[in-house]
Amino acid sequence: MFTGLVEATGRVRKLERGADGARLEVEVPFASELEPGESVAVDGCCLTQLPGRDGDFAADLSLETLARTALGELEVGSPVHLERAMKMDERLGGHLVQGHVDGVETVLAATGEGDGLRLRISLEESDAAFVVPKGSITVQGVSLTVADLGPGWFEVALVPHTLEVTALGELEPGARVNVEHDLVGKYLLRALALSGRVDLPEQARRRLGV
Repeated sequence: MFTGLVEATGRVRKLERGADGARLEVEVPFASELEPGESVAVDGCCLTQLPGRDGDFAADLSLETLARTALGELEVGSPVHLERAMKMDERLGGHLVQGHVDGVETVLAATGEGDGLRLRISLEESDAAFVVPKGSITVQGVSLTVADLGPGWFEVALVPHTLEVTALGELEPGARVNVEHDLVGKYLLRALALSGRVDLPEQARRRLGV
């Protein structure tokens, strides 16, 4: 479990694809502290540290991970957001994030707003039920608040601190980003769908397993 508060920004050292998946290696500032099997969120995707990887972070990417996230589109030198699993005795500064990416969306616009930046990001019609104004959403592993919402899109407002400690400010229209919807909202919608109290699109029902 994660919080969506980026701990560090790393750089991709290597991405090797094969028939059964891929191997991702990332330069991380806390590599010496990692234990084999430890979970690290990379751009919002929970990955597992491989053994014997002193000096960097390395993880295997399954075919499912490649299909459901934008990690397979990374290139050597690409910046990635990093977060180690949360500790239960610390403050939860963001929101509950699983590191299980729900889908890949596209940046539609990046507009300056005072000292910050507003991003408009696409939203599949089948996912609209998972997003609410002022609710929490995770983009590239970063816990953000939905600033506005419309047909086929949502917006997030990035404050200067977020721009300073993440690579979100480098995103341009057309960039593909990993998105994870709010965990509590998904459980609530599933319960309501199972009880017949809400009628969701077929794709949303499949995602919730109902």
